[in-house]
Amino acid sequence: MTAPSRVCVVAAGGTGGHMFPAEALAKVMKARGWTVLLATDKRGQNYAQNFPAQKIIALDAATGSGPIGMLKAGFAIIKGVGQASTAYSALGADVVVGFGGYPSAPALVAALATRRATVIHEQNAVLGKTNRMLAAAVDTVASAFPNVGRAPKSVADNIHVVGNPVRPDIRALYDRAYKAPSKTGTINILITGGSQGARILSEETPKALANLPEALRKRLNVSQQARYENVAAAKKIYADAGIKADVSPFFDDMAKRLSDAHLVIGRAGASTCSELAVAAMPSVLIPLKIATDDHQTLNARVLLEAGAAKRISEDDFNAEVLTGILQSVLEDPAKLAAMSAAAKGVAIADAAERLADLAEAAANARGR
Repeated sequence: MTAPSRVCVVAAGGTGGHMFPAEALAKVMKARGWTVLLATDKRGQNYAQNFPAQKIIALDAATGSGPIGMLKAGFAIIKGVGQASTAYSALGADVVVGFGGYPSAPALVAALATRRATVIHEQNAVLGKTNRMLAAAVDTVASAFPNVGRAPKSVADNIHVVGNPVRPDIRALYDRAYKAPSKTGTINILITGGSQGARILSEETPKALANLPEALRKRLNVSQQARYENVAAAKKIYADAGIKADVSPFFDDMAKRLSDAHLVIGRAGASTCSELAVAAMPSVLIPLKIATDDHQTLNARVLLEAGAAKRISEDDFNAEVLTGILQSVLEDPAKLAAMSAAAKGVAIADAAERLADLAEAAANARGR
């Protein structure tokens, strides 16, 4: 008789930052013969259409402010713990891997209460609220970056740097060679700003590129992700400056554009920084000022210290400052090549496999 496969529960909140790394792990665990279950909330189910899970465990989870909000959140979490415990009893759970977000809390608490193997993965360079609360209780803490802020001192020896799992089409770029532009050739620039395009990037970056010397402007080929309301204005600035540009709120071929790019300008989200490293991509990063615990600035630190990126704080960011940085980088192909090599030097391309190894080790240690 064939032995039943072991069960890995992947618990993640309803944002892409949590769900995409969770999906990458799920694919690896499934390929290794595990049965994968997804524990998430209503928002997370919006990302789960193609999630490689045998079943979705719907959990109640919430946060709140003020006495009434906190009380409601507490009741929701308690209910979520009960839902998770019931699901584990019926379906099994040899290891529960939490990726942060509110649904991760009841899934992990239920696992701890029933003495099941537990792992958390932190995508940012600062432990998020849920992960920070549970870090000292779980079996293993996995991190994307070498230095993890807000981590309890008691878990310092239990943090394993595995990187951030990236999408397969981005992972494939690790194996291609970066080619810096020639002294007179086309320079491809990719500008991102999150799924909707950041306002300051939408408004200031076209001005910065338009301020470059004419000889440099004529060589530019720009792909810019911009807010819908900024698209027309950005296109006009580029056209008036004689810059070839494709401006849109969304690109469905981001991996191709990233592969073709010589330089990326964007925010410093965890997935962005990890993808830039794996793709060996030079970058100019503008961390989001209002990010919790300033985690985007800390995310960018690895690339910055390696020499793979230039960073501009949001308070200092304007067209003039960006123009100066871009001119110094774009006029020096050797500098771009060096930045690319530095990015690849800090990349962790097999992050999903490393995280899967930790999940299996935690389950084995519990005898599951």
